[in-house]
Formats: sequence, C-alpha cells, structure tokens
Amino acid sequence: MTTTEGLVPITRDYLARYYDKYPLPPIPDGVTALSARLRALSAELAAASPFSPEEEHLKQEASGVPAHKIDENMWKNREQMEEILFLLNKSRRPVALQQKSTPEDAEIVSTLDDCETKLKEMLKKLEQFQLKNADNVFNTVMTYMPQDFRGTLIRQQRERSERNKQAEVDAVVSAGGSIHDRYALLWKQQMDRRVQLAQLGSATGVYKTLVRYLVGVPQVLLDFIRQINDANGPMEVQRERYGPALYTLTKLVLAVRLYLHLSLARYGQKKIGKDDIAVLQQAVVIYTEEFGKFTTFIGEVFVNAPFFISAEDAGADSRKNDEYRETIIPAGKTHEVILSVEAVNSYIAWDFSLQQGALSTLLDIGFHVEYISPSREKTLILPYRRYEADQGNFCTVFAGSYKLVWDNSYSTFFKKTLRYKVDAVPPVVTETE
Repeated sequence: MTTTEGLVPITRDYLARYYDKYPLPPIPDGVTALSARLRALSAELAAASPFSPEEEHLKQEASGVPAHKIDENMWKNREQMEEILFLLNKSRRPVALQQKSTPEDAEIVSTLDDCETKLKEMLKKLEQFQLKNADNVFNTVMTYMPQDFRGTLIRQQRERSERNKQAEVDAVVSAGGSIHDRYALLWKQQMDRRVQLAQLGSATGVYKTLVRYLVGVPQVLLDFIRQINDANGPMEVQRERYGPALYTLTKLVLAVRLYLHLSLARYGQKKIGKDDIAVLQQAVVIYTEEFGKFTTFIGEVFVNAPFFISAEDAGADSRKNDEYRETIIPAGKTHEVILSVEAVNSYIAWDFSLQQGALSTLLDIGFHVEYISPSREKTLILPYRRYEADQGNFCTVFAGSYKLVWDNSYSTFFKKTLRYKVDAVPPVVTETE
C-alpha cells in the first residue's frame, strides 16, 4: 500500500507536467469558419425582419466571449443543446414544416430531424459525464470517512441534499421558468458544491463539524482543494490548456442556436435555402462529433488526475472496525451515553450487540433513547424495547442532548457484555436546505 511520503504539492507546475501527458487533439479549422458563416447568415435574416430584444440578446451572446471555467462552459453547452432541441420540437416548428407543404419543406424537415437526433444523443452523453464526475469527487472524499453506519448516513444526507436541489429546479419549471432560468439555478447549485468542496480543505462551512471524521487526508490534497475555485489557482492550468478548444465549441453551438431561432421564426417570410440548411447540418454534425470527443477526452483527464487521491492510495486507515467500545452491565443496572447535537437535522446513530455466553439461552437488553431539553425535561424519542443487537438512527428535530440507555435492570442474575458504537452525525447540507 502506498503512503503520503511520496506525495508532492499539487501546484500549477505539477499539474502542467500531468497535462503534458494528455495533449488535446486540435479542433478542426473549419469550426471557427462555420461559426462565422452561421453568424453571417443570421445577420442576413435581420433584413427580413429586425431583431427582437430577445434575438438581440442571442446575437450578443453568440458574438461574445465564453465563460472562463471549464465546467461552466460544459453547463453552457448543455443549456444551448436543450434550447436548440426546444426549437427543433416538431410541435414548435413553422406550420409549413409541420405539414411538409412542399418537397423542399420535407427535405428541411428530414435535416432538422437528423440534427435533433444527434443533439439528443450528445445531451444524454453530457448529462452522464457530469453525473459520473460528481460521483467521482464525492466517492473520493468518502474513502476518508468511517466505513460504517456513519458513512452510510453521510451518503444518505448527500442524496437528500441532491433531491432538495432537484426540487428547487422542479419548482422553477412549475412556475413557468425558462430553460435559461433553470440552468442559471443549476449553475448556482454547481458553484455551491464547489464552494463546499473548497471548505473541506479549510474545515469550514458544512465540513466544520465533519472534519473529525476525515482521517489520513494528505495535506497536499487539502491544500489543493482549498484553492480549487481560485482564479489563479492550480486549476487555471487546465483552463489554459484545454479551455480554448472548448470555447470554440461553445461559440459554435451558440451560433447554431442563433441561426436556427432566426430562420424558423422568419420561415414564413424567407424559407431556408438548400445551401443554408446544409451549413446548419454540417455545423451540428461537426459540433456533436467534436464535443463528444472533447467530453471523452476531458473525462479521461479528470478521472486520472493526481488530485483524486483515495484513502487507499494515501495509505489511510479505512476505519471499518474503529471506535467500538465494550462495557459490562451488571444485573439490575443500566448503561447510559449522552450525545450532544449542535445542529438540527443531525443524525443520532447506533450499532450494538451483546456478547453471547456459553448458555444456550440468547441474552437480550433493553434500549431506548431520550431527548433532554436545556431545562432538563426528558422526552422519549425511541420507545423501550429489548434487543440482542440493533443498528439504527433517526434525524433530530432539536439541538441539545440525547441520552441512549441500555437497560439490564430486569435481569436478576445475568450481567451483559455490550459492544457498541454511537455517534451524532452532523448534517451534510447547507443551512438553506
């Protein structure tokens, strides 16, 4: 097993040497020319009808400078694909195209259907790429967490947090929000995740109380994570190396959307010519091919990146069997443990069993949980019941003290050997959730 002895700081120079192993194949020269051609065709359509404010905004975006961050561009491409697919939806096409009024209309419909199919496939691939990367980051962090019921609870809380985020998105859609509104929220949620990841490096924010679980995390990894969102931090090398190619593709998909929007909106005044629809089709074919190649390439770079150091790679203890305690509870006595909870939505969790003796009769023990208020009033949370062993948890609705009680008071003769592990697992969600 490897150790942290061979790990070095993840600096810009260090990452540059890593990226040297992954040279990005150049984007075809024709991509930039296609973007310019589509923008020129869009300008010609302005003669048929002046731009509306919305169309003017699209024009400005298509001729502007793409966002700097790699992942922000990936989200922007995903947004534009959805916007284009919205335009290509058969029910939203001009009536002449829906009815295929002429052979020329039928040919255009066939081309638009082909573009729709290619973009749907690429959108699905991008969605899977983003989900895989998000899971990869979380799963790497989780290798440093206790590999027991606490790690399971942290995973469950992360799932709940993601469900809450999806509920926010659904609410925007239900309220009539646009595709752009939805993606503005999705990007905000993505930045929230990045901020939380940076907080892991400095043990602040959502990770302030969780840091006690992190065992064996290399300092070089924590230092890198702390700078992950910095404008001139180590990740800037990745943007400099691979950003220009992605920016070129972003500009192409923006040009495709602009031209498609304008040409369909003015179809009654000016039908799409054969040469023009050929340019659109070529742009979609090249875009989906090149963006697919880029996604595959950057995924390989990402998954093999030196900042994905698992606990096993770092030689950290997996902690599968740590912190179990044993105590003997005499006949007629109880054993109590009090856990302090600082934040609502924390989890009280336990795992215990009795060491069975040589007698054929199975031993059991009573167990219940109480909440103790600041005024020392007690509220029963988990009713009394007798167990041979149990593992469980519940989500707290109050901060304060929780008392776990193992009760052997009913036993006249038999002492009980209790092996147990308990904890108060803090919430792995932001306060707004």
